[in-house]
Amino acid sequence: MTNRFPTRFALALTACCVILTSGCASMNNRPLATVDYVDIDRFMGDWFVIAHIPARLERNAHNAIESYRLAADGSIETTYTFSTAGVDGEKRSYHPRGFIHDRKSNAEWRMQFVWPFKAEYLIVYLDDDYTLTMVGRSKRDYLWIMSRQPKISEATLQDLISRAEAMGYDPDRIRTVPQSWP
Repeated sequence: MTNRFPTRFALALTACCVILTSGCASMNNRPLATVDYVDIDRFMGDWFVIAHIPARLERNAHNAIESYRLAADGSIETTYTFSTAGVDGEKRSYHPRGFIHDRKSNAEWRMQFVWPFKAEYLIVYLDDDYTLTMVGRSKRDYLWIMSRQPKISEATLQDLISRAEAMGYDPDRIRTVPQSWP
């Protein structure tokens, strides 16, 4: 008679690991709630990036501005500009195209930097007067806190970071984007 304890133990241990890691993954990837409704026309225009969990290309961004314009085909023409390594650094500009994924709320988009790939882009906070917004992803890997003005009060920024933390973001990963305009 063979001893099946090691095989059963290995199977049980493997099952526990799968359950635990899938639980962690699902917590980090649980759907991120969007705002109820975005008036697209009011949302268009320039937004200063006040803070973010940056993508690789924007790690040292300064004077970052995200600009949106509604195209005739209903897509969003986007221009993201910033200076690298200082306000006087090299200017960079990117032109992804946004696609409204949920037309009922207009708060769930897909952003396309390279065809055919589209990344989730969720408007998770928007104040009533369309002067402050937060855009995120369910993976909680990126976040953009934006304002119509290049500066906001420290109290307002801390309130937005607290909101992001309540959504499951790690506040220690949020970087303030230096904004210095004449």
